[in-house]
Order: sequence, then structure tokens, then C-alpha cells
Amino acid sequence: MAERRAKGAGAHEVDDSEREPILRALDVSRETELRLNAFRDIVLRWSSAINLVAPGTLPQFWTRHVLDSAQLILHAPAGAESWLDLGSGAGFPGLVVAALAKERAPSMTVTLMESDARKCAFLIAAAQTMEVDVVILRRRIESGPALASDIVSARALAPLPKLLELAARHVAPRGVGLFLKGAGVDDELALAAREWRYTVTRAPSLSDDGGAILKMKEIGRVGSD
Repeated sequence: MAERRAKGAGAHEVDDSEREPILRALDVSRETELRLNAFRDIVLRWSSAINLVAPGTLPQFWTRHVLDSAQLILHAPAGAESWLDLGSGAGFPGLVVAALAKERAPSMTVTLMESDARKCAFLIAAAQTMEVDVVILRRRIESGPALASDIVSARALAPLPKLLELAARHVAPRGVGLFLKGAGVDDELALAAREWRYTVTRAPSLSDDGGAILKMKEIGRVGSD
């Protein structure tokens, strides 16, 4: 029988009692479950050496990080062929999406963009451990060519006005942005509307009572053609 709790960074532990109900709710295969378990293990190992996630969030690993990330794939447009995750950091949501996409959308290319060298090293190691195919780009979001992705995602990266500035150049003309936002989402939308035009569909977060998922299309600067 699997342990219900496992040691994380420092004195923090993962509450594995959350794992089974969340994996059932996500309706994942045994193979995807094994990939997510492997991800959990490598996050815990590396968290003692580099700051991947806030240590206080490790006990809620399955809800706060896995479910929070996995719910994005429920909002992915049918037929999407490319997914770009900005500021991937510890792999949330990018590596969780990649694990689910391997089962649900095996032809989709998932790209993780991260500027920090140590976090890129982690992403490479985690992807190998999870046996998922991803493209990892070590670069600043503002640099390099635009990627024209069908889906662009981000989690805890920047306030919405700045996030749209970072994401807009990488979203394909018919693509969407999928952004996880917290309780301040109304204020962020109001601020973003001063500088940006877009269409947005808002869905409640499955992992955060005050949070939301923003599905944004037709993103452009106010006053631009």
C-alpha cells in the first residue's frame, strides 16, 4: 500500500490522501497516473535543492498543483496541435498538461519556455523521468521568434496586463490563451481592458474557490488594427 504522506522539502509533506480522488476525477489511465506519481517524486527530490514551489504548498501538491494544472486541458480547443507554456518553472501547468496530452492528444506538441537555467535542468530531468515528449526552450519570453501556438498557458506568471503583453505574440491568429488566475481576477480584467482588446470566457477553478480560468481569444492592443 502506498504511503499516505511523503516527506518533501524541509519539514513539509505531501498529503497523498488527495491523490486517488483527484486522479479518479481526472479519469486518467494507469500510465498517466504513473507519470504524475513520478512527477511528484522528482518535485520533492529537487525541492530540497532549488526553489521550485513555495514549501508551504507541498502538502496540497495534488490539489494545489496537479489539479490546478490539469484542469486547463479540459478547456483546450478540439484539434489543437501546439501548446506553449510560458514561464514553466516547476512544470506547472506544462508538464502536467504534457502527461495528460500523451494520453488524450498524442499528436500535440507541448513546449515549455523558461529562462532560469536550474529550472530548465529540472524540466529536462522531470520530462525524462515522466517519459513525456516536450520541447524545452531556455529563453526569455520576450526574446526569440514568435511561436504562433494554438494554445498559450501561464500560471502565476504576471498580472493580466503584463501577461497579455508576453503572450500575445506567441498566440496563433485563431489560438487561445488559457490563464489560471486567483481571487483578484476581476481587477486584473478591468486593468487589462484599458490596454488590450480580447474576447474572454471565464470558468470557475476546480482547485481554488476564488480562482478562475480565463480562455482568451482575439488578443490585441487597444487601438491596433
